[in-house]
Amino acid sequence: MYKRLYPTIEPFASAWLETGDGHEVYVEQVGNPSGIPVIFLHGGPGSSCKAHHRCFFNPDKYHVILMDQRGAGRSRPLGELKNNSTQHLLADMEMIRDQLGVEKWLLFGGSWGATLALLYAQAYPERSLGLIIRGTFLARQADADWFLKDGANRLYPEAWARFIATLPQQQRTDLVAAYHQRLCSPEVSVRQQAGREWDMWGGAVVLGEDFNADALAGDVPESAIAQARIETHYALQQYFIEENQIITKAALLANLPCTIIHGRLDYMCPIESSYSLAQILPQAKFVVLAKASHLAAGDEMIDALVSATDDFAQ
Repeated sequence: MYKRLYPTIEPFASAWLETGDGHEVYVEQVGNPSGIPVIFLHGGPGSSCKAHHRCFFNPDKYHVILMDQRGAGRSRPLGELKNNSTQHLLADMEMIRDQLGVEKWLLFGGSWGATLALLYAQAYPERSLGLIIRGTFLARQADADWFLKDGANRLYPEAWARFIATLPQQQRTDLVAAYHQRLCSPEVSVRQQAGREWDMWGGAVVLGEDFNADALAGDVPESAIAQARIETHYALQQYFIEENQIITKAALLANLPCTIIHGRLDYMCPIESSYSLAQILPQAKFVVLAKASHLAAGDEMIDALVSATDDFAQ
């Protein structure tokens, strides 16, 4: 019997926290204020927290803190790139922890959220209770290239052909820069087209045969354009970290409990990343899901994530 998400729950507190450098970060809290503190870190970069993200945790046992990262979701201003880097996000996490009076917290995240969890734990091991991560993205050049240069394009050649078709031939050698320029265009039609094609490619890789292109017909929401703009902004800067930084500094995580969950059918962030991390973290629990993909959805993945938070609470 698979475990399910916990029932829908509403925040007991929410606020926008001013960073002092032009951003307001949205933060909400659910569950038990006296419970185990855990921060939920969404993917992207540039995505946002959703209502069901609150439900991976037993609300009686966990004090769940969710933040929309800079420029993303309900944080303001939407899509802002100035003062928006990995180091800023880690500083925001520390500000939130301090303002909420949390001594230590569990780090929970998938994809880019796993990247942030790992980087935070390396920077602040004394503030970390442990990690539960999914679909690990190590933010190496090879990981970015898999999605935007050579890798996933071999699995989905038809979607890739569409993705590059709107670009002049001379701009196809640097798709990140070309799309970023379009996503930042002052012309609405240019931003709309770039946002749609970016989402079409990502949807094809994440969802595979389940992807419905018709769902992206019509106007592209500004939130989706903002997410794509932030994603390309981070990719252009190699995610603001040193090459292979997470692996080379993995020893800093050696004393932290860690659960690494990865779907075998994850073609956005192939399983090699989690495997490589698990090989140098002998204390980590490495869970491979035979039928799961990249999303935090489906019976196998939800069961694994809820089981991980239940086990940690024990």
